[in-house]
Amino acid sequence: MVDYEEELDRYLDEIKELARSKQYARLRDLFLPMEPADIALLLEESGGELMPLLYRLLPKELAADVFAFLEPDVQEHIINSITDAELAKIIEDLFVDDAVDMLEELPATVVKRVMRTAGPETRSLINQFLKYPENSAGSIMTAEYIGLKKYMNVEQAFAYIRAHGVDKETIYTCFVTDAQRRLEGVVTIKDLLMNPYDMKIQDIMDENVIKAVTTEDQEEVVDLFNKYDLMCLPVVDHEDRLVGIVTVDDVVDVMEEEATEDIEKMAAMLPSDKPYLKTGILELARNRIVWLTVLMLSSMITGSILTHYETAFAALPLLVSFVPMLTGTGGNAGSQSSTTVIRAMTIGDVEPKDILKIVWKEIRVAVVVGIILASLNFIRLMVQYPGETMVCITVVVSLVVTIILAKTIGCTLPILAQILHLDPAIMAAPLISTIVDACSLIVYFQIACRLLAI
Repeated sequence: MVDYEEELDRYLDEIKELARSKQYARLRDLFLPMEPADIALLLEESGGELMPLLYRLLPKELAADVFAFLEPDVQEHIINSITDAELAKIIEDLFVDDAVDMLEELPATVVKRVMRTAGPETRSLINQFLKYPENSAGSIMTAEYIGLKKYMNVEQAFAYIRAHGVDKETIYTCFVTDAQRRLEGVVTIKDLLMNPYDMKIQDIMDENVIKAVTTEDQEEVVDLFNKYDLMCLPVVDHEDRLVGIVTVDDVVDVMEEEATEDIEKMAAMLPSDKPYLKTGILELARNRIVWLTVLMLSSMITGSILTHYETAFAALPLLVSFVPMLTGTGGNAGSQSSTTVIRAMTIGDVEPKDILKIVWKEIRVAVVVGIILASLNFIRLMVQYPGETMVCITVVVSLVVTIILAKTIGCTLPILAQILHLDPAIMAAPLISTIVDACSLIVYFQIACRLLAI
């Protein structure tokens, strides 16, 4: 990582020096061997005034690829810095899914200008894609795919791919459709290469096509990619007509987006779709204050429980010193179970119908963990508090019961959330810890009152 940053800084220094001395030909040549993603990063780091100039120096065939990798605010800056003719060229060269992603992030005034400069066919395609529900298969697909006919032979298929494949997002998987564009099969470049030129497509295509419907949730698309190790997935409408494909690079973006959203929810924050350094302070505060308020109010239950048992404190003040250990251990145990179950549900390892199996497994894990921790604690407490045998027994028994209870709560709540059609990620560490704190205190003082007769 350090080497990459040093190389980036070196390139930036060289770019700024060449721009300062107006050596534009050398500056252009500097970009040619680089990857579009790296060029995009350099443009973003170069600063507002230099960025449009550098972008204009890029060869036309490279400019659209670089534009797709830029952050939305940088895209907006470049759009505002170029002519309508230059903007029209960018839009025509972008893949439709990249253009749609860009338009969804830009202000309305910029979107109007983009749509005004786009060609009629491109504008029609973009409008069609924008009508699909947010986070659906239709919203992340692209219309740039290779469509073959089953009456073609291998030689004709190769000729078609050579003629039309240059502007397609992928040519490695081709889809076979009829005259009404209904999906009939799929054939790969490997299939074509391994068969003679006179072989008909219908004789080598795979008719058992894994596909998604335009209105399916994007998470279901990710599941299909993971389950079948796909490189691309055809997307059909409700009449089984092929309207686009989802490629693996789009799925990786969805996986990152969904993982980020889950992490934010598990940390008791409202999800944000902006990078951290580009998110305002007030927006960050707004995303966090809701759950902080909920957790603060719910943690007041813990205080009321402590107040209820204040007579036990008065009779035996030593009991108070063990409260942080019990609540902390219980919260950690519950968080472990909830995180494990949420992860298993996310990747499809478990389903709500498996709740009894999950609870039984977590209880057995809790018993093993509880006995080990209780044994270690009992030895420590007997050494630290000689003569307080019943207090030590009270603490370790409470610890075992707390861990069993915490792990049961931790594995159950995410499943119940999914059954109620809520996001299981909200039942993560902060909320579980708050619930377990209250339960562990009740368990602790109930056991203490009975064993110590206070």
